[in-house]
Amino acid sequence: MPTRLSTRIVLREARASLALGWPLVLTNIAQVALIATDLVYVGRIGKDELAATAMAASLYQAVMLFSMGIVSASMLLMAKTLGRDPQAVDDIRRTVRQGLWSALLVSLPAWLLLWNCDRVFILLGQEPALAARSTAFMHGLQWGLLPFLGYVVLRSFLAAMQRPLWTMLVAALAALFNAAAGWCLIYGHLGFPALGPAGAGLATAGAMLVLFSGLVTVVSLDRRFRLYRLFQDLWRPDLQRLAEIWRLGLPIGLAQAFETSIFYASAMMMGLIGATALAAHAIVAQIGGFTFMAAIGLSQAASVRVGRASGAGDGSAARLAGWTAYGLTVSYMLTVAVVMLTAPKLLIGVFIDTEAAINRDVVVLASTLLICAALFQLGDGIQVACLGMLRGLHDTSVPMVLTAIGYWGIGMPLGASLAFYWGLGGVGIWLGLASGLSAVALLTTWRWARLSARLGR
Repeated sequence: MPTRLSTRIVLREARASLALGWPLVLTNIAQVALIATDLVYVGRIGKDELAATAMAASLYQAVMLFSMGIVSASMLLMAKTLGRDPQAVDDIRRTVRQGLWSALLVSLPAWLLLWNCDRVFILLGQEPALAARSTAFMHGLQWGLLPFLGYVVLRSFLAAMQRPLWTMLVAALAALFNAAAGWCLIYGHLGFPALGPAGAGLATAGAMLVLFSGLVTVVSLDRRFRLYRLFQDLWRPDLQRLAEIWRLGLPIGLAQAFETSIFYASAMMMGLIGATALAAHAIVAQIGGFTFMAAIGLSQAASVRVGRASGAGDGSAARLAGWTAYGLTVSYMLTVAVVMLTAPKLLIGVFIDTEAAINRDVVVLASTLLICAALFQLGDGIQVACLGMLRGLHDTSVPMVLTAIGYWGIGMPLGASLAFYWGLGGVGIWLGLASGLSAVALLTTWRWARLSARLGR
């Protein structure tokens, strides 16, 4: 009977995690589809345009994920607050309001950096011609950062309330808008000018505005959310809550920056090898990023479930929520790895014509890199699950250090050595990525096991 009871409890938690997680998974997929759609469209123009756009997209995503890490701390604060007091309306409103302030504060320096992306690329050793091409995409895309971060704050509110369905629907609408707008602005259909990569950037910035305005409409009109009056006294300063968000969120942002920057640095090293290597890297990175969205959704669900249980003072429930998310993520990522190993050409064909002779070198290298990507799926999923579980406990500083060790202490030096000293090229870079992700997975699992053992007492 105790075993049956334990099984029932685990299954009940798994159902609760999936009920919260699947809309978040689909939301994340819809979000990553924005940049993926841009690369698919631009890839039909030519591999040089694809390489420049991919380079710009890598820098934007690195900056965006750092910024998103900061404002996503609002979800952790709200989850713990609601676990402690489900009727804490004023406290929730304070967090949302300062989350929106944080979005503005982080966007201002980010815009300055992104506007000068060509100079950044040249400083990093990229070809001036390729760097110059990147601005066409970036100078349109960058203006979507602020509305996207505002959307993340409102999405965090709905996730903490365990009502994520609206975020999925709005994200799907934005993805459709981006696909239609990109088709018109990149290729010049329906009477629009053919702007190429510049049109892709403008279309995606517009889609991010759709994301934010959509959730503003939802929380303003839905009677379940209206009582929170989230935008009341929006301009009133609240330095204490603002400091709490940044104290909790800055380590998250830095941890995400360590992860995304290693992929960005890998893209830069691929650029040093050549346009073919960079294009192949961009394709495989987008495939991996797309499949990774499900793991992120489960991680976000874990943060909410662990945070609410922790806020309620129920350590056993928090521990169960974390390990359940861990098991679900492992099962998913193993499935993804099998698909990558058995159907590489099908996946690559989404981004580039695999039968065209001009693309043959890109397809061959991308197929090899996809094998490397399959190898680190398990480690990648485990590390993001553990980070979400630990964030539910508001443990963000130590995980930040662990990610720095894994990515930049192990993964990057190893990848660079394998690529340039041992002559493995792009394959060496991706083997380094696999090693870094696996190291972070082991370190964060150790951290969660240690903390969760205390919760179970």
